[in-house]
Amino acid sequence: MSAAARELFVTHGAISRHVHLLEEQFGVPLFVRLPRSVAPTPEGAALAGQLTEAFRLMHEAVAKLAPGPLTLSCSATIMMKWLIPRLSDFKRAHPSVEIRLNMSHGEVNFVEDQISLAIRTNMTSPPQEVVIERLLQEQIGLVGHPDYLARIGISSIASLTRARILETGTRPHAWAEWAALMNCEDIGLTPHERYEHFYLVIEAAVSQLGVALVPRYLVEKEIESGQLVAPFGFIRSPYTLNLWIAPHERLREDVRMLANWIRERME
Repeated sequence: MSAAARELFVTHGAISRHVHLLEEQFGVPLFVRLPRSVAPTPEGAALAGQLTEAFRLMHEAVAKLAPGPLTLSCSATIMMKWLIPRLSDFKRAHPSVEIRLNMSHGEVNFVEDQISLAIRTNMTSPPQEVVIERLLQEQIGLVGHPDYLARIGISSIASLTRARILETGTRPHAWAEWAALMNCEDIGLTPHERYEHFYLVIEAAVSQLGVALVPRYLVEKEIESGQLVAPFGFIRSPYTLNLWIAPHERLREDVRMLANWIRERME
């Protein structure tokens, strides 16, 4: 009730009264009143599901009639480490196309947030009817500054117990997953520090604060420049990077041009 009131900019009481009016009109209870909350009845849940789909179709119809700006949504790290360094290439090829960037990495509401395309891993559940195209199979590896690795003497996976282990808040189980993939669970790698995003943990590794686990496509520039090395290489991870295209915008010419460009650059 409170969440609905905030979303509609009305009072909690106004929502409650409206629900009572609906229940009187339909002659069935829509909610079960609990001591500290409410729960939908089977009739209320069924009505909510069907109305949600109806509102989605209405929003899509309006969006087709008056499309918004071309908007690409991706995480801050993908935006900083992959997209923006390459974006001038797209703009030179398509100078008339304006792109708005939306920085997020979770679930997407294409209609409400006016998003045309989104880059997401398969860890995030896609919305219904979205067009999904796989961009790449992720490869993940341990990276560190060459001076730091030499100073603490990293010559084998077992020697990682001498390193400071840096983890990323968005993937709290990454080290355990990597250890399993490398068949080295027995050495017991326990993270020492947590950084909220990949771009932060990458910068920490470049600054010789420890070693980090990162997808290969995010550190190509640092590896090429010698700021980071991957002493044990990269290994196929269970995750894929995908392009989501809003179903009601998939036929837009600028959406198709941007989608094609992303696919080509990822390849």
